[in-house]
Amino acid sequence: MPPRRAVTGRSQEPRQRYVEELRLLRAQKGDSLRQLGDVLGWDWSLFGKMESGQTLGSPEVVQALDQHYGTPGLLLTLWELAVADPTQFRERYRRYMTLEAEALSMWHYGVSTVHGLLQTASYAHELLSAGGLGGEQLARQVEARKGRRALLDGEDSPRFRTILSEAVLRTPLADAAEWGKQLELLLGMSERPNVMVQVVRHAVGLHALSNTDTTFLRLPDGRTVAWVETGYSGELVEETAAAERLQLSYDLVRDLALTPAESRKFIRQLLEEASCEPST
Repeated sequence: MPPRRAVTGRSQEPRQRYVEELRLLRAQKGDSLRQLGDVLGWDWSLFGKMESGQTLGSPEVVQALDQHYGTPGLLLTLWELAVADPTQFRERYRRYMTLEAEALSMWHYGVSTVHGLLQTASYAHELLSAGGLGGEQLARQVEARKGRRALLDGEDSPRFRTILSEAVLRTPLADAAEWGKQLELLLGMSERPNVMVQVVRHAVGLHALSNTDTTFLRLPDGRTVAWVETGYSGELVEETAAAERLQLSYDLVRDLALTPAESRKFIRQLLEEASCEPST
């Protein structure tokens, strides 16, 4: 049987199709986001987040939209398909990777792990293995992470800042020698003119990003987007107001961090401690 041909020209990916329909129906109705919020009784920013794909919204909101647009059941059906779609994380991550490759500058806060651009092969292997990958898929992912570091090479490479929670540097690999190599890589990368590594010590206490691993990308068109990640999912934040709120939190955390020079000194200290530990 020949593959199904798209007739409408709209996306065949459930989440994107849902977003497209939300935008199309509002445009046809002639509503602004604020007008939509006033009519339906929800904050207008929620509809902006739904139309940018940041959130799917609740079924109650979607049902209200169906009633408002005169499309009984259409949006709710698309919502159900988007919620059930097992590929939505991969699709969003692929979009993030595309934007990462275009970024003029990047800045990151790590709660518990080193950013992928600064991981050794052994670190990536152990981390991805712990997440359930194995075999050929694991090998491909490790190679992909090694290849990503090329983004930071060359004269036109973006500026990159990573702020790491002390917990990241207190969580070693099983192999002490490989952990030493990871610390050495962080030190080496921090010496590059386009890379800045900073550490937030435990002593600063709770702060705005205590449980949020976040990467920001400044794009050629002037926009800043954010990738917010846990060990099981990720969210690409493209809506300007939401990205700005996250960036404000990042700025507050940066003010709590050690300076780059102090951070290098701290990492060197950990490296010395690791090299002095007896091997098992």
